[in-house]
Amino acid sequence: MRDEVKERECAFVLSIHSYLTLPPSSLPAVIINASSGVGDKERVREQLSDVFASEGVKARITLAQTGEEIVNLARRAVEENCQPVIAGGGDGTINAVASVLVDTDRTLGVLPLGTLNHFARDLKIPLDVESAARVCLEGRETRVDVGDVNGRMFLNNSSLGLYPNIVRHREKQQERLGRGKWPAFVWATLAMLKRYPFLNVRLSTDDKRLIRRTPFVFIGNNEYRMESLQIGGRSCLDKGELSLYVAHHTGRLGLLRLAFCALFGGLRDEKDFDAMCTKEVWVETRHPKRLRVATDGEVTVMTTPLHYRTRPDALRVLVPKVNSE
Repeated sequence: MRDEVKERECAFVLSIHSYLTLPPSSLPAVIINASSGVGDKERVREQLSDVFASEGVKARITLAQTGEEIVNLARRAVEENCQPVIAGGGDGTINAVASVLVDTDRTLGVLPLGTLNHFARDLKIPLDVESAARVCLEGRETRVDVGDVNGRMFLNNSSLGLYPNIVRHREKQQERLGRGKWPAFVWATLAMLKRYPFLNVRLSTDDKRLIRRTPFVFIGNNEYRMESLQIGGRSCLDKGELSLYVAHHTGRLGLLRLAFCALFGGLRDEKDFDAMCTKEVWVETRHPKRLRVATDGEVTVMTTPLHYRTRPDALRVLVPKVNSE
């Protein structure tokens, strides 16, 4: 009899312990880049609070001032079992939060508050705050691939050569001369066309080897359409592959022609680029060299060789239940 009572007491204590050690309720965490895009971010915070309150949902909404703070807030959200973890900003902000959530059971919500918002557009996420917030509350979860270069993740694309040099020069123009983003970008583009940096690279894919002198190497997370003004969007983000484009034109006149054709919709894969899809790409230079590498619009310096690979189904993300055009 005493043994039976003791067993019941132990079972009761264990049940209480299990209850007390359950993870906290999953509440959404919203991380907004205070400096991304345009508009009053305090107003955005109020809009989000209203949307969540209308659905009876409490959410922790934080304005982050730096990239480091964005990453730290995302880590804290994972540790505190927040679900989903919602990133508000441009593609760089979305990348920063996603880099913490990749290969976890946390789900990313996307509030496209930047200038271009490529990731949101390709997932058919609405670009207005209220509609995007409702996708974070009512959308369906899907899994998408991410790209990786030497351990650095990208959601959209990475590039070498002309583009990262333009971005770096644009940042200097903004810092030193106080120019706006787009005037600085135009100025930086003209400056880089004048300098015109070449890349001498050896590219190794699953089944091909290429040696090229090129101004521009582009690696996309899944296949990009080539269209109109620029390399276009993607029809899917879950095919488990990278797309590789290497520009053929190596002279200034060739580059100007390429830009002219792009402006008027004349780009063609087979004519203007080496184009292929692959699972991984090795990029080597003649000697180990530090290169500027753009990933989702952010530029870092890496030492070659560069190893690009796809990480299939690595990220959970909320998308509209029915894709809208």
